[in-house]
Amino acid sequence: MLAKMAPPFLADIYEEHLAEAAFRWSQWERALAAPDYNLEETARVEELLLAHLDGLVLGGAPVADEVLRPALDSEEPLYGASALWALLEGNVNFSEADVLALLRTSAPEKPGPLKRVLELSEQRSVDDALCPLLQPQATEAPLQALALDVQAFRGALPKQLALDLLQHSDPRVVAAALRGLCPLSGDVATRELPRLLLDGHPEVRQAAIETGIISGSRMAWAQCRAVAEERKDAGRWALVLLAQSGEEGDLPRVIECSRVASLRADALLALGFSGRVQAVEVCLELMAHAPLAALAGEAFSAITGLRLEQPYVLLPEEQDFLPPLEEDLAQELTLRPEDALPVPDATAVAAWWRGARKDFSPGTRYLRGRVFNTATLLEELEQGVMRSRPVHALSLAIRTHGGRRLQTRAFTRRQRAQLQEARAARRGHADLP
Repeated sequence: MLAKMAPPFLADIYEEHLAEAAFRWSQWERALAAPDYNLEETARVEELLLAHLDGLVLGGAPVADEVLRPALDSEEPLYGASALWALLEGNVNFSEADVLALLRTSAPEKPGPLKRVLELSEQRSVDDALCPLLQPQATEAPLQALALDVQAFRGALPKQLALDLLQHSDPRVVAAALRGLCPLSGDVATRELPRLLLDGHPEVRQAAIETGIISGSRMAWAQCRAVAEERKDAGRWALVLLAQSGEEGDLPRVIECSRVASLRADALLALGFSGRVQAVEVCLELMAHAPLAALAGEAFSAITGLRLEQPYVLLPEEQDFLPPLEEDLAQELTLRPEDALPVPDATAVAAWWRGARKDFSPGTRYLRGRVFNTATLLEELEQGVMRSRPVHALSLAIRTHGGRRLQTRAFTRRQRAQLQEARAARRGHADLP
């Protein structure tokens, strides 16, 4: 009797799965930052990605050896990322040593999709692979910073190790350790924050300010104001934080930055998260300037709740197509999330505001036309556009002093679980202004 032959290994089927996974991965990453996708729509994109990744895992050892391992060296980063995901999930002939070797042979300064795979994977092998890099005696600073960020994202960072690394000589490691320790305990904030808030390295100072603010530090707020007043170093992050502070003098600081050409786009974004009537007036003013119109419309809508669709947007043939701000013709033209924003009809929007203005109080903060509070914030995180959710998640962390953190770049099932936990704990939240 002849032995039953095994079915042939059809490499082309799995190579197609790999190509589709890489394509769907790029779509999913774009959806996570898109101004025209919400969490439910992003979950549908994610479902297609996971289907192809699962197909690669089901291929077992033959696929791992003949398709996935060779793809790790692909010049297309998302091919390598998809292959690494499947190797980790399949747990077939791929060890912690392999992960560590892959990290060391890649570009540690720009890990890109490789870092994303390690963040998103739930496999214990990732923890084991990164453990040597977390030790204070590790000598590879870029990889040490990467390991800190990955484990903080995964919720698997040993706090004592991160605390020890606050004394590290490399600013990248110190900044990553700070981010991983957020929120800081009272004794750590008292002991470490004063020097870190004044650190000469911008990366450390930014991490100290953000972590300190989430932890409830008044010193961190004061340093954030100092950064904004320097103007040249006032990045988007500082303006976004100030716009949300609720302090009387902070919104004028952001509005003043909107008058500075180099800061105008970042200030406009921040104004949208301020929720204040004064910011609406600035948005209306800048809506008349073609290069800024879409950003101004986005901020206006974020405060007032006006949906930017007909008759409040310009048709494509009515739009002025001007080069982007500070255009660099030497750079490759790539799509940015803001490129999907509608261009408002400034005249129509202004007419709407003249009628709606009476419903908005100067002393109140608004979110999509409703009074800003924990309930509206959670609803926006559940139903709002993906592009705004990282800042709303930051706002939630600030309001709860780090008690509720939402990973807006995690898989949607994890995000939904975190949102459910936040809703369950809502009664313990303080409703800040």
